[in-house]
Amino acid sequence: MSNKPCAHVDEIAIDEVRPSGDGCVECLANGGRWVHLRLCENCGHVGCCDSSPAKHATAHFHETGHPLVQSYEPGEEWWWCYTDELVFNVPGAPTFSHP
Repeated sequence: MSNKPCAHVDEIAIDEVRPSGDGCVECLANGGRWVHLRLCENCGHVGCCDSSPAKHATAHFHETGHPLVQSYEPGEEWWWCYTDELVFNVPGAPTFSHP
């Protein structure tokens, strides 16, 4: 894991992102299930990870081009950049998790 964020971090307003809900938006709407959750740092979309059957977080990236997600799991603070395929931390950034 890198302590150096990707260049895309400079393109977002970190303090303005708010989660869209307590679970994967699409799974909650269609009765699906998830393994872990990811928070889009561009718009706040909460989607399920690639270990989940529907992989909604990655689908959101492909649909929107929003490259950054943060883990939405309790105790996890790491970020992922889909474009650069880089995992990193953003010191001082707000962290979120589902209940």
